[in-house]
Amino acid sequence: MFHRRAARRRLATATVTLCALCALSTCAVAEADGPATVRPAQRSPVTKVASAPGSTTALGGYTIRSSAQVTDSPAKVSSPGYPASGWVPAGPRSTVLAALLADGKYADPFHSTNLQKIPKSDFAVPWWYRSDFTVDDTSERSYLDFSGVISAADVFVNGHQVAKTSDVKGAYTHHELDITSLVRAGTNTVAFRIQPNDPTKMLTMGWLDWLQPPPDQNMGIVRDVLVRRGGPVALRDAHVVTDLDVPSLASADLTVKARARNETDKAVTATVSGSIGPAVFARTVPLGPHETRTVTFTPADSPGLHLKAPKVWWPAGMGGQPLYGLDLSVSVAGERSDRAHEDFGIREVKAPLNRDGARQYSINGRRLLIKGGGWSPDEFLRWDRTYVEDRLKYVRDLGLNTVRLEGHIEPDEFFDLADKYGVLTLPGWECCTKWEGNVNSGEAGEPWTAADYPVAKASMAAEAARLRSHPSVISFLIGSDAAPDATIEKNYLDALRAADWPTPVVPAASDKSAPVTGSSGMKMTGPYEWIPPNYWYAKREGGATGFNSETGAGPDIPTLDTLRRMMSPAELDTLWKDPGAKQYHRSPSSTFATLKIYDNALAGRYGAPTGLTDYVRKAQLAQYENVRAQFEAYGRNATDASKPSTGVIYWMLNSGWTSLHWQLMDRYLDQGGAYFGAKKANEPLHVQYSYDDRSVVVVNNRHEPVSGLTARVTLFDTDGTQKYNRTATGVDVAGDGARSTALTVPSSVSGLSPTYLARLVLTDSRGKEVSRNVYWLSTKPDTLDWARTDWYYTPTTSYADLRGLGSMAQVPVSATATTDTGPDGIATTRVTLRNTGTGKTPSLLTDAHLVDAEGRPVLPAQWSDNQVSLWPGESTTLTVTYRTADLRGSAPRIRVSGWNTPETTVPAT
Repeated sequence: MFHRRAARRRLATATVTLCALCALSTCAVAEADGPATVRPAQRSPVTKVASAPGSTTALGGYTIRSSAQVTDSPAKVSSPGYPASGWVPAGPRSTVLAALLADGKYADPFHSTNLQKIPKSDFAVPWWYRSDFTVDDTSERSYLDFSGVISAADVFVNGHQVAKTSDVKGAYTHHELDITSLVRAGTNTVAFRIQPNDPTKMLTMGWLDWLQPPPDQNMGIVRDVLVRRGGPVALRDAHVVTDLDVPSLASADLTVKARARNETDKAVTATVSGSIGPAVFARTVPLGPHETRTVTFTPADSPGLHLKAPKVWWPAGMGGQPLYGLDLSVSVAGERSDRAHEDFGIREVKAPLNRDGARQYSINGRRLLIKGGGWSPDEFLRWDRTYVEDRLKYVRDLGLNTVRLEGHIEPDEFFDLADKYGVLTLPGWECCTKWEGNVNSGEAGEPWTAADYPVAKASMAAEAARLRSHPSVISFLIGSDAAPDATIEKNYLDALRAADWPTPVVPAASDKSAPVTGSSGMKMTGPYEWIPPNYWYAKREGGATGFNSETGAGPDIPTLDTLRRMMSPAELDTLWKDPGAKQYHRSPSSTFATLKIYDNALAGRYGAPTGLTDYVRKAQLAQYENVRAQFEAYGRNATDASKPSTGVIYWMLNSGWTSLHWQLMDRYLDQGGAYFGAKKANEPLHVQYSYDDRSVVVVNNRHEPVSGLTARVTLFDTDGTQKYNRTATGVDVAGDGARSTALTVPSSVSGLSPTYLARLVLTDSRGKEVSRNVYWLSTKPDTLDWARTDWYYTPTTSYADLRGLGSMAQVPVSATATTDTGPDGIATTRVTLRNTGTGKTPSLLTDAHLVDAEGRPVLPAQWSDNQVSLWPGESTTLTVTYRTADLRGSAPRIRVSGWNTPETTVPAT
């Protein structure tokens, strides 16, 4: 975010890296109430390395220790049999702090200010990582293959140094070290001496203003370290370049490429052979001593690489997600020497600039409005596949199609999951660190030295080779707040070109340009702080026009359940009583340290909170309406003839820790108003109200057009008295995000109270309800002072009067629930809610929460709908799916509450 980075200048010491270790959703540390006694170090298991040529084995069984506590020489530390007395066990992908947390050294860092109590001085010196592995057969060659070292390392094998920090630096650089001469039968040892991290000085990663940074700055090894085995000829860089016939999608041409590398002093003749499904191909390749040659197979020489009726990969909601597999091997004298496998998808991504200069994406010839959120890994970069998969499932559930990774580019499995679930990804380098030190003066890290250019180019080459085959990856952003200069851009583009990078290269996430790639076609105008819902409809600043790469209304207060897990009673008291108080769980930035702007708006629009529970319920209402308005405005404007919206990335999708801002879901995967507001706005066929011109619009996010719809809008006073009703029939709407205006609400309705409700109902040609949307509005609009717009928000000079909601009568809502459990450990609970009130008052934003016998939320949970509003006599049936294991052995229960609904809990047997 371009202007947001002004605040990030003050965060120059906040840093980060990449992925890592232990199970986050079930981590004992995450649930700990206090520090545990540090266990004596135990001998870690030894990794058995496979011997077959072409095999790769990820090392595990690490132990780590501060270099300040290690007096032995590197030769001793890296030799088999070294006792490693007092060393701490670490997972195969682990920062230093992640290992110490898993070892119980510190209290739950997500609770209160526990993170602040961890001494930074412990991580100001290098830390040792060592791992033992066994090899049975030394006749094959052995290589040490790795990336994800934060920030740099000396590397040793069996007492010998094989790389220096000058060679191994940068979070994303890839390294392959030939250790054949050092590996012996039996036990072997690899040791890394990891240097402290500083993202203002190194091309690594930093947390900026997202959260309170980890005191170890994420130093460690956060991707797998592999031992590769192979014969005289190595096979590397195997990949497939696809050329899909668009728009017919009737055929695709595949080009297979790989490098064959002779590792010997003698000339050899190698045979490279491969297959993709039924297509097979082979070629004999002569190689001189230590020669490397690129081997290419095309449809011209291998007709099977011309596919008729290919299985095309689509984003979720647009089609399926089929993948193809490339299997490639190389043999010498009839003996296999190496092999490779690569999964890939067939699809075409285009992203030209439209006539307004905005970047417009299309997939396989179909225009696509990018709707997404900013992705955050766990603060300590612990890799948990289940936890990541749960969040990507939430992305689909929200009706979003994209996540943006500003730095923090996740490990391979993340992109495998994105491919599987059809979630598009926008990876790129981050702002306000060394990555932009040469081009973002005053708002970034230190200027580059001559040593930084090759590291940056190597980082780009490594990530391009790693990500190019994933159909979920639709661009790479080579800049964030700033675009690279000519030299840096050329290095990046050379690396991308050499890797056969298949998708658009975007110079920046802000409105910047680079010499070759030109204009970014994106804007980074915020906001990052609270603004009212009507803000999103203005075609200026962060409003719904063009492609906004990071934007949202700032704070997202979690549910009361989560707040009680993450904050102390005293902190909870301050949360609702003192808007000017610094909130540790917000941001280290002075700009975002308090909730004052947000709290003033909450009190000004809804009335001053009377307690913590009242504060939280008002927050959920406010977040629902604001997030819904953001996505609805971008959805409505996507097909405008002038200045259409082309993309929006909500800032952010999730937080890496327990946060009070920038999240549609909290760390524990609980869902509040922000989540369900986004889900409502992005439903496949949607009826919505426009804050700017009062139009009632139907947006069709499906591919197929829909006809014969009926749209009805009814206005009510808060006591349920009907004041206006109008119906439009015969509403037709095309597909792929098209919209149709059904009717317009008049600017004035006689007798309407200052606070009122608008109920929108859309039915299909058979009379079945297909979309319902309820708004709480005011005859007094929010007024924005556009002239005083800052980089992070636009001030509001007067608030909409929604205080009338506070006088709504309490309405009983009955609930019945039944549960079916499948053989796969997944349960589905059906919940029927009914407004049983005898008056006219509706139940507003009625929430159903799945809880266990102790009243704790069962998470993750995917609801068909939630936070619904029901008029007297109305009922609705919701479904929720979840893992039975997350019930912790108890029977499911449903807790019902709402804006004006008394809380009740019922069994769901």
